[in-house]
Amino acid sequence: MDPSATAFPHRDAAFSFTVAPKWTDPGRDDELISWAREFHEAMSPYAADGVYVNYLDDEEDRVRTAYGERYERLVDLKNEWDPANLFRMNQDIKLTV
Repeated sequence: MDPSATAFPHRDAAFSFTVAPKWTDPGRDDELISWAREFHEAMSPYAADGVYVNYLDDEEDRVRTAYGERYERLVDLKNEWDPANLFRMNQDIKLTV
């Protein structure tokens, strides 16, 4: 399949990795947030550029970055096929019409 034929730009990635630490003791916030940030930094050299769009909230700038060069094509499709913006939840492609 042509990698540029779909909206998802990371078709060649072998793995998807998420770190989601959780705890119940607010007294450990600083310690565990620091651990998560340090772990993220340690893994960064091995990560692909960008972000998987389904890991985002409605963060317009990051959604645009997640789709990369495909974003403008998705805007065109959104304008044509969803001009009423029915599909506007989560990682929305913004209309330009």
